[in-house]
Order: sequence, then C-alpha cells, then structure tokens
Amino acid sequence: MFSTMTLVARSSRLVARSTMLVATIAVPAYASGATCDSLKSLTLPDATIDSVQIVAAGTFQQPGARAGRGNAMADLPAFCRVAITSRPSSDSDIKIEVWLPADNWNGKYQAVGNNGWSGDIRYAALGDALRRGYATSSTDLGHTGGASFALGHPQKVIDFAYRATHDMTVKAKTIVNAYYGSSPKYSYFNGCSAGGRQAMKEAQAFPDDFDGIIAGSPGLDWSGRSAQAVRMAQIFEKEDARLSPAHLSLLHNAVIAACDMQDGVKDGLLANPAACTFDPAVLQCKNGDGPDCLSAAQVAAVRAIYSPLKSAGREIPGLARGSELNWTEGGWSAPARTTGVDHFRYLIFNDPNWELAKFDASTDPARLDQGESGAINARDPNLKKFFERGGKLLTYHGWNDPQITPLASVTYYQHMVAASGGTSKVSNSYRLFLAPGMNHCQGGDGPDSFDKIGTIEQWVEKGKAPEQIIASHSKGGAVDRTRPLCPYPQVATYKGSGSIDEAANFACK
Repeated sequence: MFSTMTLVARSSRLVARSTMLVATIAVPAYASGATCDSLKSLTLPDATIDSVQIVAAGTFQQPGARAGRGNAMADLPAFCRVAITSRPSSDSDIKIEVWLPADNWNGKYQAVGNNGWSGDIRYAALGDALRRGYATSSTDLGHTGGASFALGHPQKVIDFAYRATHDMTVKAKTIVNAYYGSSPKYSYFNGCSAGGRQAMKEAQAFPDDFDGIIAGSPGLDWSGRSAQAVRMAQIFEKEDARLSPAHLSLLHNAVIAACDMQDGVKDGLLANPAACTFDPAVLQCKNGDGPDCLSAAQVAAVRAIYSPLKSAGREIPGLARGSELNWTEGGWSAPARTTGVDHFRYLIFNDPNWELAKFDASTDPARLDQGESGAINARDPNLKKFFERGGKLLTYHGWNDPQITPLASVTYYQHMVAASGGTSKVSNSYRLFLAPGMNHCQGGDGPDSFDKIGTIEQWVEKGKAPEQIIASHSKGGAVDRTRPLCPYPQVATYKGSGSIDEAANFACK
C-alpha cells in the first residue's frame, strides 16, 4: 500500500511530465474546428456568406483608406475574414464582418459598436479586438451613409435600432463555433456614442447575448438628444445669441474659476459638474456687448444649454458646466446638430426638406417615443434579466461631452437603481464612471485613456468589480497626468499631499 507522501510524489512527477508533453506538442485550442475556406458552405438562417478569405499577417488594407497615408493596420495578425449579408426582414440588407484569429485565439468573442447613424463596418475597432486575440464582429446596421435610409423604410429603422446588432451577435457566435469547434468562453460588447446606445439596448432587450458590456458615452435617449440639439440650434439661429471662440473661452474660464476647488484641488477640472451652480449672468455686459462679456441674448442661450428640455412628460438634460470649449457657435457640437436635424427630417416628419424653423419645443418632443423613433432609444431601466444571469455592465462618460450629455447617463443610472431596489442590488453588476475633463468618448483636458477591456475582463472572469479605474492624459505623446475614475456617485478626492498629476494621491470618496 502506497503512503500519502509516495502518492503525492508520483502525482507531482506525472504532472510535470504531462506539462512537458503539452509544451512539446503545442496543440492549438481549436484543433477540432473547421478551415477558413470551409466556412463558405456554412448555412445561416436568413443570410448568405458573401466571401471568406485568409488574410496573412501584416497585409490587411482598410477599405476606403486614403493612399499615401501608410497602413495603420499593418500590424494585424493573420485572420479568417468572413463577410455576410443578413436579411431578417423583406427590407433588410445588413452587412456583417466576422474576423477570426488564425492563431492564438483567446477563446473569447468581442462585438464592436458604431458611430452616429452608423452606415459602415468599424474596421479600426475590429483591429483593436483582433490584436488582443478576440474573435470579433461589426455590422453596418443595415444601411450606408446617414439617416436618409429611414425615409419610408420602417424595417430598416428597426434594424438600426436593435435587430442588426442582435442578428450579428447570433450569427457571429455560430461562425466562431464552426471555425474553432467550440463556443466562446466569454462574450463582450464594446461601443461608444451610438455604439454605447447599442450596448445598452443589448443589455435591456437581449440579456443573454453578452457576459460583459462596455457602454461609453451612450446615446440612451437618442431621440431626446436630437430634440435638445435641435432646440439649441434654433436658439442660436439668432445672430445676437451666437458665441464666438473668445466668448466660449471667457465662459469656460469663469466656470472653472467658480467651481474648480469644489473637489479640494485647483487643477482646471471639475470633478462633479453637477454640483456647480455657476450662473452666466455674472458675465453679462453692462453696456451693449463685446468679446469680454456676454449680451443678454447670449446669457439666455447659455442658460438654455445648461437647462433641461421639459416636454411630453419627461426631462431631457442639458450639457454639463465645464464643457464650454467644445461648443460651437450653434451651441451643442455640430455632429449633435446634424444628427438631431436628420432625426426629425427622416423619422419624425418624413420630410427631407424639414427645417429648424419648424421645430416647436412645446409640442414636437411628444412625437419622439412614437413608432420606430422610440424603438431606437435605450431608456428601459429594467436590467434584471441581464443581472440575474451574471452580466456585468460598465458605463463611462466624459463630463465635457458636447454631443451626448453625461447628465443623461446619470439620470439613467438613478432610474435603474430605483427600479432595481437600491445601489446595493446593482453595484456588483453595473457601475458608471464619469471622467472629469473628458470630451466625447475621448480627448479633452482630463485623463481620457484607460483599459476598458482589461477592466471588464477582470470583472466578468475574475469577479473583481472595479473600485476605480486609472486613467491617463497625454501631451506630445507622453503621459502628463493620471487620475482614478470612480464609480458614481463617488468622486476622486485629493488626499492633501503629493503631486496633483499622480493618481496615487487621490482616493474615491
């Protein structure tokens, strides 16, 4: 009879020999899968596989890239590229691409989101996912170009709203399974702006699709944002209300001077703009107007930008204080204005000739939640099914965002917490991170670069909920400031000593 020590010793030697054998053979994790070329014969419901190709390492050229600017995707590893057309309705024409690492697949899947009205495949985002070893996919959401596709095509609007993203996800997972011989261990969605809206819609409507979701600057209230942007554009149609770059700089500096020290440190950033009550009336000209003061009309316009639009039984927030340098002479950013006008032209009034002058802020917002326009929104606070199956949702938003107000993310979070029974019920499933000084998705005076994918992986795969996320800001290619991003409602608070440019000297409180 063997002693316990003898059994342990033999077991250890056996494990060591097994490890050496595995290292020698180096069997790929997906050896039982198919070849890339064989995917041509794969049958997918309501879809056709248009092309399948092996792309050698370093050879991918992004379609439409300008000649003479180099190849930003020359560092991509080899992958199997699958192009699909899906037609879940008689008027659908959804283009999908699925990229599959030829080697070193990490066993996971990542879908990527879109921008604006989103009529294209997001090649750069696909490349980012592929570099990390993910099988990945993107869709054009069923159209090309801007919002004009919606005119007379309600089924295409439904594709844009939610169907194309879900359809892509289901088909991509089928292809992953066919190619590797196994389903992905974990599935993630990563999107910002319109992609953030897609992310939130997935969590709300299709809770089984993803284990972890990253929703950056999400266009939760897509139609409401359109109404606010159109309202602002209409106000700034008046010549005396427009703000020059000098006026915007004057206004921003006054806001910072009034509220910068609320977090205990003078750093040019507002840690919590929602707590800033700066009134632009302090800048009103005593006589006439000029570059160093604001006219009465400009003061009224600035107040309108900060204020919510209250209509149709709901409140649509304005922009946060501190975002002024990102405004245009027409108030909200130009992309927000364009998106808003197109929304009313092609989804609300079905009139490509509709103009700003026709907008009525007292009655038109009531139309926003009707029909296909309402289907685009991702305002449902009920995330119970996503949470119950263990899903993790990470939302981030820049406080200086001029396109989609961060206050909308705050409002949604508050409604979701209330619907879920309190913060303690959701803190292990959903966290919102607000980035001081960050613009729309990225950029700005504040730290805007952080590892979103690594953070969600640790949360989903290791159960490590993010207590903070370290973000960095770079200037001239070198990091010049780091700062922790804190889960709402906490803010990064200076400890009282050390450099204000080092994250270690701040705590989330």
